[in-house]
Amino acid sequence: MHKDTLLKRLNDKTAVVGIVGLGYVGLPLSLRYSEVGYKVIGFDIDQDKVDALNKGQTYIEHIPNERIAKAIKSGFEPSSDLSLSRNLDAVILCVPTPLTKYREPDLSFVLSTVDALLPYLRSGQVVSLESTTYPGTTEEELRPRLENEGFVVGEDMFLVFSPEREDPGNARFSTHTIPKVCGGSTPSCLEVGLALYGQVINTVVPVSSTQAAELTKLLENIHRAVNIGLVNEMKIIADRMGIDIHEVIRAAATKPFGFVPYYPGPGLGGHCIPIDPFYLTWKAREYGLHTRFIELAGEVNSAMPEWVVGKLADALNERERPVRGSRILVLGIAYKKNVNDMRESPAVELMSLLQAKGAHVEYSDPHVPSFPKMRRYSFDLTSVELTPEALASYDVVLLATDHDRFDYETIEKHAKLIVDTRGRYLGVHSKVVKA
Repeated sequence: MHKDTLLKRLNDKTAVVGIVGLGYVGLPLSLRYSEVGYKVIGFDIDQDKVDALNKGQTYIEHIPNERIAKAIKSGFEPSSDLSLSRNLDAVILCVPTPLTKYREPDLSFVLSTVDALLPYLRSGQVVSLESTTYPGTTEEELRPRLENEGFVVGEDMFLVFSPEREDPGNARFSTHTIPKVCGGSTPSCLEVGLALYGQVINTVVPVSSTQAAELTKLLENIHRAVNIGLVNEMKIIADRMGIDIHEVIRAAATKPFGFVPYYPGPGLGGHCIPIDPFYLTWKAREYGLHTRFIELAGEVNSAMPEWVVGKLADALNERERPVRGSRILVLGIAYKKNVNDMRESPAVELMSLLQAKGAHVEYSDPHVPSFPKMRRYSFDLTSVELTPEALASYDVVLLATDHDRFDYETIEKHAKLIVDTRGRYLGVHSKVVKA
């Protein structure tokens, strides 16, 4: 009866849904479940996030306060108390899966969360993992933990993997319009997983196993990492030949078939592209395989910040200025334009490299008013207002993230020198160095 009861509660929206991890994936998903009529309890270990949400305040720029406040009014309950999970019908895990300093998978957030939940789990629940990971994680790590508690997966406990596909700041897509892949530990688990997501996502795509779902997510991100690595390598070649790679990409993109444009930059940012491919690289070693494409793309992409700093140093050198002692303003420190998401931002790596060379580094970012707490970097800085006087006071302005809110005409008019890593300035400009 467990499955039938759970399916009925999921399908008639009387199920209580718990989402663990209220970041860029978990918070939009929580709001979506709340908006379609489910009772939602959202969990996060960061009490500041929980307190903000309970006051109806957002901490993710593209999610407005009004949407949070409406969800709270509808019964959305943010909490740091995992014991509330005994009241749930569904538990969705949206916690980070970073890399260790040795570029190996760090499942500590996932496993510590599952271990903390185990005392409160009960028969008749579904557990879904959304965190990107290597194929086999759900079956090799989560399933044994559930079975050690006496649950029979597929009978009285249901386990699925359904990878997140959030794209922060992309106005063309939202949580419910992006098709969602789902794989179950058993056919019954898959049936429950499809019911879990069927009311909140327009299209749910079933696959044959949790491993297939895990590899699907990795393929999506590896596809991007390899293609970005390709255009980053092409950028260096084009630069040496005196050709503007952005002009070439725009021209190639006019081909109506067989070409998809990817764009170079100062390095890779965000949670997915710099990190996820190495989950497969690590797992492939277990099978005696080397992921040469992935590792080569990783080498090219991770070398980009150093290459940009070299271009900047050359540009200053031509103006008889050393990097040491130069005043450098970094434009845009979020990892992609028009968001405040700082995860793995290459702009911060650029700041660190330039500071190590003795430069005086500041930044301007309308989406990041003060430099946030980060695991690897610490800068006691606030965003510089882009007045003509401020722009003129720097030896070089380094365009790292091309937010639409920047006034590019004013920047060009008043900056002494611009190093453009995003191809924002088309054509030839006397002050602009393409990097």
